[in-house]
Amino acid sequence: MTAIQTQNPALNAPRVRKFPNGLTVVAEQMPVDAVNLNVWLNVGSALEPDSINGMAHFLEHMVFKGTPRLEIGEFERLIEERGARTNAATSQEYTHYYITTAPQDFATLAPLQMDVVLNPSINDEAFERERFVVLEEIRRSEDSPSRRTFYRAMETCFERLPYRRPVLGPADVIERLVPQQMRDFHTQWYQPTSMTAAVVGNLSAEELIGIVSDAFEELHQPKANVASVSPFAQTLNSEPAFPEIVRREYEDSQLQQARLVMMWRVPGMGQLEETYALDVLAAILSGGKMSRLFRDLREERKLVTSIGVSNMTKGLQGAFYISARLQAENLAVVEQAIIEHIRRCQEELVDSSEIKRIRTQVANRFIFGNERPSSRANLYGYYHSQLGDLEPAFTYPTRIQSVEATDVQAAARRYLSPEAYGVVILRPKTQS
Repeated sequence: MTAIQTQNPALNAPRVRKFPNGLTVVAEQMPVDAVNLNVWLNVGSALEPDSINGMAHFLEHMVFKGTPRLEIGEFERLIEERGARTNAATSQEYTHYYITTAPQDFATLAPLQMDVVLNPSINDEAFERERFVVLEEIRRSEDSPSRRTFYRAMETCFERLPYRRPVLGPADVIERLVPQQMRDFHTQWYQPTSMTAAVVGNLSAEELIGIVSDAFEELHQPKANVASVSPFAQTLNSEPAFPEIVRREYEDSQLQQARLVMMWRVPGMGQLEETYALDVLAAILSGGKMSRLFRDLREERKLVTSIGVSNMTKGLQGAFYISARLQAENLAVVEQAIIEHIRRCQEELVDSSEIKRIRTQVANRFIFGNERPSSRANLYGYYHSQLGDLEPAFTYPTRIQSVEATDVQAAARRYLSPEAYGVVILRPKTQS
């Protein structure tokens, strides 16, 4: 098989090989006695029309329910016999399947992983059994106060982008799905042009690439008349900033404390340059026990039980997300205090010692989080599948360390208006 090969000379220098069939393999040798294969597909809930919302996640379940070569349960048995581990996850823009094995077992087990991803049987009877499992997962998520809070926040943050929908989909849609819809969905989206196989572990990069590509060539059955697919971000437009404060309030009988969420629409992966200062700003506000909101609202004034800030960078558009747990009587004063802290970031430059500490904290958290084969393969799979480029995986710490106080101030001024944002409040339901 001929291939186009590139080699990145940066920090870890994995080999990136794109094959004529469209499959991309990213491989790196790491001197740890394990190998992780992480197969990423550019399909998630954001690509689903409302009529099949939840299909990508449901399919993730069905991938493990047998293939023409493997009976239901046989994949898991063979994995466990070797002491290996496997799992999967579905998001709004991707689905990925991963396996961790001993190096000596990788050539045996990697083809099994490729088989379940490429050739799920999607048997009618297994489909009906797994439907109940997915419906139970939806029910449990709806019973979770933290999940309910997040869902309502996303519905408020995005008016029309599919980020406003839960990845699991609504129960009434899952109840109506039929197996042939899933088979068609798999045929459309589980194509090599939408697939990145990232593999990291203690075999040579060439050996890792060979094992994965040989397994793919043996197991992939090309489908005729399958339309080429493209990332959903090419067909959707980002939403404008909030024009005013959009407020949603709910009562929740399961809550003991109130929940406060404040959010702003910010750049996504398509404007990666704009995200670094927002990552630093999130850490300044709530990146540990020395952060501003934690010290002020939890430690000093004791107005919240917990508070966190996240710059959520999604493919097309992100959300700058502040959440707190607190007593209901403190809601107004905490919301105002958060706005005052944002105004301070807009009006005053962060001093040199604080920004130096935060930059190091954010950069090191990234570095420390990617020391294992599984996390490294996850990193490569994520960036290559979402951007078609590994460079941001290597340069993130450097980019964070280059963020200046003026960059943080400019980001706060540009994206975090104190007069226009989304806010969701959940109050404990009062007993009548």
